Amino acid sequence: MSTSKKVAIIGAGPVGLAAAAHVLERGMTPIVLEAGPEAGHSMRQWQHVQLFSPWEYNVDKAAARLLAPTGWNSPDPQVYPTGAELLERYIEPLATKTALRDVIRTSSRVTAIGRAGFDKAKTKGREAAPFEIRYQNGKGPETLRADAVIDTSGTWASPNPAGANGLTAIGEREAAAQMSYGMPDVLGRDRARFAGKTVAVLGAGHSAIGTLTDLTTLAQQADGTQPIWLLRGTDPAKAFGGGANDKLAARGELGAHFASLVASGKVRVEAGFPVAAISQADGRLRIATSSACCGRSIVVDELVVATGFRPDLSFLGEIRLRLDPAIEAPVALAPLIDPNEHSCGTVRPHGARELVQDDPGFYLAGIKSYGRAPTFLMITGYEQVRSIAADIAGDREAAERVELELPETGVCTRGGVEGGASSGCCGGPAPASVEACCADDASAKSAGKSGCGCA
Repeated sequence: MSTSKKVAIIGAGPVGLAAAAHVLERGMTPIVLEAGPEAGHSMRQWQHVQLFSPWEYNVDKAAARLLAPTGWNSPDPQVYPTGAELLERYIEPLATKTALRDVIRTSSRVTAIGRAGFDKAKTKGREAAPFEIRYQNGKGPETLRADAVIDTSGTWASPNPAGANGLTAIGEREAAAQMSYGMPDVLGRDRARFAGKTVAVLGAGHSAIGTLTDLTTLAQQADGTQPIWLLRGTDPAKAFGGGANDKLAARGELGAHFASLVASGKVRVEAGFPVAAISQADGRLRIATSSACCGRSIVVDELVVATGFRPDLSFLGEIRLRLDPAIEAPVALAPLIDPNEHSCGTVRPHGARELVQDDPGFYLAGIKSYGRAPTFLMITGYEQVRSIAADIAGDREAAERVELELPETGVCTRGGVEGGASSGCCGGPAPASVEACCADDASAKSAGKSGCGCA
C-alpha cells in the first residue's frame, strides 16, 4: 500500500531533503514545498557559520545513496563544513542532480494544513481523509492533497524577541532598523553595518558567543568597534560549554576561546540584564532593563538578538497537535529536551513514536520538533525522518529501531544542577568499584586504553 502514498514535506532544508530521500527510497511519492526561491533557503542566511559537527554528522545515509549515482564525491567525514560548503557540496547537488529535483516546489509558502472535508472538531472518519495543504507560489493559492505530512519547516523565520518575558520588548518593533536577529555575517556581508560601532549582543547560546567572537576580530580591524555582551543570567561561565570535554571539538573550542576573550576584557559583559525596553537616543539605541526610570540601561549603535528561535504554528491551526505547553515540542519528546531540566547538547535518538501528532500521519521533525529547546543536531533530524518514513510505509519494526549513536556534550545541567562527565554526559557515572570519571572512561580503560579523554 505504501507505493501509492503521497507524502507532503514542508521545507527543503537538510532534514526536509533527507525526509524526501527516505520517502522515495520506500517507494512512496514525496512532494517538498519550500517557501524560499531555492532549496536550503534558510541556510543561506547563516552560510558564513562553521558547523560544530563534522561532515560525518551532516550527511543523511539515504541522501548519500541517492547522490552516489550522480558521481558525487563524499566530503572528508572529519572536516567541519561552513554553511556555504554544506550548501555547495551537499544540499545543492541533492536538490538539483537527483530525483528530488522533480519533487521540490520552490517559492511555495504553506499557509494552512487540514483534513479534506473535516474541520478540527470533527472526528468520525477523520483518519481516512487526506491532508489538504494550502500554499502560495506567487501565482495565487494552490492546494495539494497528501496521505501524510512531515513538517520540517524549521524555526529560522521566527526568532525569539529581545524581551526577557518572551514578548517583544517595549519599542522593539520601532527599533527594527538597528536590530539583527540570529547570527549576522559580521566579518563578511554585514561588515559595514558593524565596523566602528558599539554593538550589543543579547543571548547566551552559540549564536551569541559566535557573533561576539567575530566582533572582537572586527574590533582588531576597525577602530571604534566595541562588542558588549548582554546576558539575562548572572553567570557568564554557563555559556562557555564543556571545553575539552565536548565530543564535538569545534563547539568546545568556541566556548574555550570565547572564555579567554571575556577574561581578557575584549568583550564588555553586562550580566543580569533582562531587556524590557528599547528606545531611540540621538540616533542610537537605549536598551533598558525596565520601562520605568529605575532600571539599568546602555546606549549602543546596533543590537543583535541571539536569544534562540521558536516554531511557527500559525498554519497548523486545523491540525490536532499535542505539544508541551512550555517548550512547544511533541509531548513525548519534551521531557528529553526541556532546558529547565537539562542542557545536554544531545538527546537520545527518537523517531515516529515521539513525533506523530493526534492527527495520524502528521509529524513534526527537524529543529521544529524541538520547539523552543536549543539542543538540536542535524543528524538527530535524519534519524527522525528515517523512522517517520518507515512508519508511513507501515514498517513498524524499522520505525522503532534505533540506527544512530550521538556524540555527547561534556557539561550538562540536570534539574538545574551543573555537572561534568560524571553526571551522565559520557555514558553516566562509572561503577563505584572502578577508578574512572564516567562510564565511557571505565569502558575505555577496561579495553586497555588510557581512557576516553573526558577527564
